Order: sequence, then C-alpha cells, then structure tokens
Amino acid sequence: MRAPDLWAQGGTDSGGHNEQATGLTAWGSGMLTGLVIDALDAVRMGRFWSDATRGRTGGLQLRFVPTARPKMAHKNRLHLDLAGGPDWEAEVARLLTLGATQVDIGQGDVPWDVLADPEGNEFCVLRPGHPGVLADSGLVAICLDVAEEDRYAQWAFWQSQADWHAVETHDWGVRLRRSPASTVSLVMGPPAAPKEARNRLRLEVTQRDWEPGEFLDASGNEFHVTG
Repeated sequence: MRAPDLWAQGGTDSGGHNEQATGLTAWGSGMLTGLVIDALDAVRMGRFWSDATRGRTGGLQLRFVPTARPKMAHKNRLHLDLAGGPDWEAEVARLLTLGATQVDIGQGDVPWDVLADPEGNEFCVLRPGHPGVLADSGLVAICLDVAEEDRYAQWAFWQSQADWHAVETHDWGVRLRRSPASTVSLVMGPPAAPKEARNRLRLEVTQRDWEPGEFLDASGNEFHVTG
C-alpha cells in the first residue's frame, strides 16, 4: 500500500467529470486510503481542512478536486466528524474562526455541533463521551448515509473494499475500523439523504487489481479507485 500524502489537489471536474462511473459486478480486497472532495477553491479548502483536523486524519489522504459546481442545498450523503475534545466549546470557536459556519439540518437537541466548511459541506464536532471516539482532536469518523434496505449490502461491500472491519453494530448502523485501535472509523447507517446529483465527497480506495477510475457502491455512491 502506498503511503498517502496528507493534502493534495488533483484532477478536474467541470461538471461533466472525466472519470467514468459504472456499476460494480465484482468485489475485491482493497484498502480505504482517503477521500476525494470537490472544491470551488481547492487550495483554500485544503488549507481549511488541514487546520481543522490539525493534520490528524488517521493516515487518510484528503484530496481536493477543482470543480465549477457549487454545493447543492441538500445535505451531503457523506460527512466528516471531528473530535471536540474536553474543551469542545473552544474547539467550535476555533473552527468558526477558520471559516466554518454553524448550520441547522434539523438535528434538534443533540450532543454534537453541526458546522459547515467554507463551501457548505456539513461536518460534526463531537463532544466528550461520544460513543466510538478514540481521540481528543482531529478526524474521528467518516459518516456515510445508508438507506435501511441497503444496510447489509453496504456493510458487506465496504468491509470488502476498504478492508476495514465491523467493530460495532447497532440499530443505528455499523462502525468499521482498519484495526480496533484506529482513531478513524467508517460509520454507516440510515437515513440516507436523497441522491440528486454526484456526491461531493467520495471515498477513495487503493485496489491494485482494478483499472483506476470512478465506480459506484451498493447504494449508487461514487467512489474512486487508485492503483
């Protein structure tokens, strides 16, 4: 497995993206190595997320791809969770200073704060004691919306493609980790936001047996394969 660079910009997306999304008929063993994020300003977004995570991404690469398409009004199907740490109120204030904004997506009274990055992508800041948090700062979870009827297909699919394994299963969904002590988890569960356009945030896996490109998971979410 290649050692990922922490921050990178690459490729272009002018609205008619240059990678072909196709249905997937064969699964193979790969490794989840990062995320691809569409950005109007890839440099600014890279700087924001580097500062927001304090460079702590559990070894995952965040790759920002220039696009001319702004984020749509609906909630993203994939979002990131950051640890707020013991002084979570100060951490929220720090993120707001970096350029984040507070947003209301109908979350109600919950033990986390919902923010958006400078281009409107939602993310959460988890307060102390939140289940499954193994670090006091940085990226701690990648959350992928999954419809109830797709729950087990997605679980099986991403265990195979990411080579991360279930460490928790609950009514709300499943949590996968690269190893039991890994600080970043992949969390999947309902409800799923409507799929109205190509996902702005997409998972990326290293898979030597495939041609590099863009594919669809069991719920029609785009993801990237690198060699």
